[in-house]
Amino acid sequence: MSGISNEGENDAAPRHAAPMVEEVTDFEVLEIALRELAIEKGLFTAEDHRRYTEYFEQLGPAPGARFVAKAWSDPDFKQLALEDPITACHEVGIDWLKPTGFGTPSDFTALHILENTPTLHHVVCCSLCSCYPRPLLGNSPEWYRTPNYRRRLVRWPRQVLAEFGLYLTEDVRIRVEDSNSKHRFMVLPVRPDGTQGWNEEQLTEIVTRDCLIGVALPKPGRTADLDRPVHAAVHPAQNY
Repeated sequence: MSGISNEGENDAAPRHAAPMVEEVTDFEVLEIALRELAIEKGLFTAEDHRRYTEYFEQLGPAPGARFVAKAWSDPDFKQLALEDPITACHEVGIDWLKPTGFGTPSDFTALHILENTPTLHHVVCCSLCSCYPRPLLGNSPEWYRTPNYRRRLVRWPRQVLAEFGLYLTEDVRIRVEDSNSKHRFMVLPVRPDGTQGWNEEQLTEIVTRDCLIGVALPKPGRTADLDRPVHAAVHPAQNY
Protein backbone atom coordinates (compact mmCIF):
# COMPACT_ATOMS: atom_id res chain seq x y z
CA MET A 1 0.00 0.00 0.00
CA SER A 2 1.42 3.36 -0.98
CA GLY A 3 2.23 5.93 1.71
CA ILE A 4 1.02 8.71 -0.64
CA SER A 5 -2.64 9.48 -1.22
CA ASN A 6 -4.23 11.83 -3.73
CA GLU A 7 -6.02 14.92 -2.43
CA GLY A 8 -9.70 14.22 -1.99
CA GLU A 9 -9.24 10.43 -1.98
CA ASN A 10 -10.14 8.66 1.27
CA ASP A 11 -10.02 11.95 3.20
CA ALA A 12 -11.48 10.30 6.28
CA ALA A 13 -8.74 7.66 6.44
CA PRO A 14 -5.81 8.22 8.81
CA ARG A 15 -2.62 9.45 7.12
CA HIS A 16 0.81 8.19 8.00
CA ALA A 17 4.07 9.55 6.62
CA ALA A 18 6.15 6.87 4.92
CA PRO A 19 9.66 6.57 6.40
CA MET A 20 12.52 7.95 4.31
CA VAL A 21 14.64 4.89 5.03
CA GLU A 22 13.91 1.18 5.27
CA GLU A 23 14.68 1.05 8.97
CA VAL A 24 14.31 3.78 11.58
CA THR A 25 16.76 3.44 14.48
CA ASP A 26 15.90 3.86 18.14
CA PHE A 27 17.86 7.12 18.20
CA GLU A 28 15.83 8.50 15.28
CA VAL A 29 12.57 7.57 17.02
CA LEU A 30 13.79 9.35 20.17
CA GLU A 31 14.85 12.44 18.18
CA ILE A 32 11.45 12.64 16.48
CA ALA A 33 9.62 12.24 19.78
CA LEU A 34 11.70 14.92 21.55
CA ARG A 35 11.40 17.31 18.61
CA GLU A 36 7.64 16.96 18.40
CA LEU A 37 7.29 17.37 22.18
CA ALA A 38 9.47 20.51 22.15
CA ILE A 39 7.33 21.98 19.36
CA GLU A 40 4.14 21.09 21.24
CA LYS A 41 5.46 22.78 24.41
CA GLY A 42 6.37 25.91 22.48
CA LEU A 43 10.15 25.73 22.96
CA PHE A 44 10.53 26.33 19.21
CA THR A 45 8.37 26.01 16.12
CA ALA A 46 8.50 23.58 13.23
CA GLU A 47 9.60 26.52 11.06
CA ASP A 48 12.46 27.25 13.49
CA HIS A 49 13.59 23.63 13.20
CA ARG A 50 13.41 23.68 9.40
CA ARG A 51 15.50 26.85 9.14
CA TYR A 52 17.98 25.52 11.72
CA THR A 53 18.44 22.27 9.80
CA GLU A 54 18.82 24.03 6.45
CA TYR A 55 21.38 26.44 7.94
CA PHE A 56 23.70 23.66 9.08
CA GLU A 57 23.22 21.63 5.91
CA GLN A 58 24.73 24.48 3.90
CA LEU A 59 27.34 25.55 6.46
CA GLY A 60 30.16 23.05 5.88
CA PRO A 61 33.52 22.97 7.70
CA ALA A 62 34.76 26.40 6.53
CA PRO A 63 34.52 28.10 9.97
CA GLY A 64 36.57 25.29 11.53
CA ALA A 65 39.18 25.57 8.79
CA ARG A 66 39.48 29.34 9.35
CA PHE A 67 39.77 28.70 13.08
CA VAL A 68 42.73 26.35 12.61
CA ALA A 69 44.45 28.58 10.05
CA LYS A 70 44.23 31.51 12.44
CA ALA A 71 45.60 29.39 15.31
CA TRP A 72 48.55 28.36 13.13
CA SER A 73 49.25 31.99 12.21
CA ASP A 74 48.58 33.82 15.47
CA PRO A 75 50.13 32.51 18.74
CA ASP A 76 47.86 34.72 20.87
CA PHE A 77 44.77 33.38 19.13
CA LYS A 78 46.03 29.82 19.53
CA GLN A 79 46.38 30.30 23.27
CA LEU A 80 42.85 31.71 23.45
CA ALA A 81 41.55 28.83 21.31
CA LEU A 82 42.98 26.26 23.73
CA GLU A 83 41.92 28.09 26.89
CA ASP A 84 38.53 29.54 25.87
CA PRO A 85 37.45 28.15 22.48
CA ILE A 86 33.88 29.50 22.75
CA THR A 87 35.25 33.05 22.94
CA ALA A 88 37.83 32.35 20.23
CA CYS A 89 35.04 31.25 17.89
CA HIS A 90 33.72 34.83 17.80
CA GLU A 91 36.86 35.81 15.89
CA VAL A 92 35.86 33.50 13.02
CA GLY A 93 32.22 34.60 13.11
CA ILE A 94 30.70 31.80 15.23
CA ASP A 95 28.46 32.59 18.21
CA TRP A 96 27.67 29.31 19.96
CA LEU A 97 24.84 30.90 21.95
CA LYS A 98 23.11 32.10 18.77
CA PRO A 99 24.77 30.06 16.00
CA THR A 100 22.35 30.84 13.17
CA GLY A 101 21.79 34.51 13.89
CA PHE A 102 18.05 34.26 13.34
CA GLY A 103 16.71 33.06 16.66
CA THR A 104 16.58 29.31 16.21
CA PRO A 105 17.50 26.96 19.09
CA SER A 106 21.08 27.17 20.27
CA ASP A 107 23.56 24.35 19.78
CA PHE A 108 25.52 25.70 22.75
CA THR A 109 27.64 23.19 24.62
CA ALA A 110 31.16 22.88 26.03
CA LEU A 111 33.72 23.00 23.20
CA HIS A 112 37.24 21.61 23.50
CA ILE A 113 40.08 22.08 21.03
CA LEU A 114 42.39 19.05 20.87
CA GLU A 115 45.94 20.05 19.97
CA ASN A 116 47.93 17.45 18.08
CA THR A 117 51.70 17.17 18.53
CA PRO A 118 54.33 15.16 16.64
CA THR A 119 53.86 12.36 19.20
CA LEU A 120 50.14 12.66 20.03
CA HIS A 121 47.24 12.38 17.58
CA HIS A 122 43.62 13.05 18.51
CA VAL A 123 40.58 11.63 16.73
CA VAL A 124 36.94 12.30 17.55
CA CYS A 125 33.88 10.07 17.57
CA CYS A 126 30.54 9.86 19.35
CA SER A 127 30.08 6.26 20.45
CA LEU A 128 26.57 6.97 21.76
CA CYS A 129 25.06 8.67 18.70
CA SER A 130 26.54 11.44 16.52
CA CYS A 131 27.27 14.53 18.64
CA TYR A 132 29.34 16.94 16.55
CA PRO A 133 30.47 20.62 16.65
CA ARG A 134 28.05 21.75 13.96
CA PRO A 135 28.56 25.53 14.25
CA LEU A 136 32.19 24.94 13.24
CA LEU A 137 31.89 21.94 10.92
CA GLY A 138 28.31 21.86 9.66
CA ASN A 139 26.48 18.53 9.68
CA SER A 140 28.49 15.38 10.32
CA PRO A 141 29.42 13.09 7.40
CA GLU A 142 27.42 9.89 7.03
CA TRP A 143 30.33 7.63 7.99
CA TYR A 144 30.72 9.47 11.31
CA ARG A 145 27.27 8.22 12.32
CA THR A 146 27.77 4.56 11.37
CA PRO A 147 28.16 1.84 14.03
CA ASN A 148 31.37 0.58 12.41
CA TYR A 149 33.05 3.93 12.96
CA ARG A 150 31.52 4.83 16.32
CA ARG A 151 32.04 1.50 18.04
CA ARG A 152 35.25 0.31 16.43
CA LEU A 153 37.25 3.54 16.75
CA VAL A 154 37.29 3.37 20.55
CA ARG A 155 38.58 -0.23 20.37
CA TRP A 156 40.92 -0.28 17.40
CA PRO A 157 41.77 3.35 16.54
CA ARG A 158 44.99 2.62 14.68
CA GLN A 159 43.28 0.10 12.42
CA VAL A 160 40.30 2.38 11.73
CA LEU A 161 42.58 5.30 10.87
CA ALA A 162 44.49 3.04 8.48
CA GLU A 163 41.20 2.30 6.73
CA PHE A 164 40.96 6.06 6.11
CA GLY A 165 44.47 5.96 4.64
CA LEU A 166 46.09 7.49 7.72
CA TYR A 167 49.02 5.36 8.87
CA LEU A 168 50.66 6.60 12.06
CA THR A 169 53.96 5.26 13.31
CA GLU A 170 54.06 3.37 16.59
CA ASP A 171 55.76 6.26 18.38
CA VAL A 172 52.65 8.41 17.82
CA ARG A 173 50.13 7.91 20.61
CA ILE A 174 46.46 7.98 19.55
CA ARG A 175 43.85 9.46 21.86
CA VAL A 176 40.17 8.97 21.03
CA GLU A 177 37.84 11.66 22.38
CA ASP A 178 34.20 10.65 22.73
CA SER A 179 31.73 13.49 22.16
CA ASN A 180 28.45 13.68 24.02
CA SER A 181 25.53 16.05 24.52
CA LYS A 182 27.61 18.24 26.87
CA HIS A 183 31.05 18.18 25.25
CA ARG A 184 32.09 18.64 21.63
CA PHE A 185 35.59 18.41 20.22
CA MET A 186 37.57 19.67 17.24
CA VAL A 187 41.14 18.69 16.37
CA LEU A 188 43.86 21.29 15.92
CA PRO A 189 46.29 19.49 13.56
CA VAL A 190 50.02 20.03 13.46
CA ARG A 191 50.86 22.64 10.83
CA PRO A 192 52.42 20.72 7.94
CA ASP A 193 55.89 21.35 6.60
CA GLY A 194 56.06 23.33 3.38
CA THR A 195 53.60 26.01 4.51
CA GLN A 196 56.09 28.54 5.86
CA GLY A 197 55.17 32.03 4.72
CA TRP A 198 51.60 31.08 3.79
CA ASN A 199 48.82 33.50 4.70
CA GLU A 200 45.62 32.48 6.52
CA GLU A 201 43.65 32.13 3.29
CA GLN A 202 46.18 29.67 1.86
CA LEU A 203 46.27 27.70 5.11
CA THR A 204 42.48 27.54 5.30
CA GLU A 205 42.32 25.75 1.95
CA ILE A 206 44.27 22.71 3.19
CA VAL A 207 42.31 22.25 6.44
CA THR A 208 39.59 19.78 5.43
CA ARG A 209 36.73 18.37 7.47
CA ASP A 210 38.51 15.04 7.94
CA CYS A 211 41.54 16.84 9.40
CA LEU A 212 39.28 18.51 11.97
CA ILE A 213 37.80 15.15 13.01
CA GLY A 214 41.24 13.54 13.09
CA VAL A 215 40.99 10.91 10.37
CA ALA A 216 43.35 12.78 8.02
CA LEU A 217 46.32 15.12 8.16
CA PRO A 218 46.59 18.44 6.31
CA LYS A 219 49.21 18.71 3.63
CA PRO A 220 50.08 21.18 0.87
CA GLY A 221 48.14 20.54 -2.32
CA ARG A 222 45.29 18.68 -0.67
CA THR A 223 42.25 20.93 -0.46
CA ALA A 224 39.42 18.38 -0.29
CA ASP A 225 38.69 15.13 1.50
CA LEU A 226 39.67 12.18 -0.64
CA ASP A 227 37.24 9.71 -2.12
CA ARG A 228 38.45 6.46 -0.70
CA PRO A 229 37.44 2.87 -1.46
CA VAL A 230 35.45 1.00 1.16
CA HIS A 231 37.55 -1.73 2.74
CA ALA A 232 36.14 -4.69 4.61
CA ALA A 233 36.61 -4.22 8.34
CA VAL A 234 38.80 -6.71 10.16
CA HIS A 235 36.67 -6.30 13.29
CA PRO A 236 33.22 -5.19 12.04
CA ALA A 237 30.61 -4.06 14.52
CA GLN A 238 28.00 -6.78 14.88
CA ASN A 239 24.92 -7.51 16.95
CA TYR A 240 24.38 -3.93 18.09
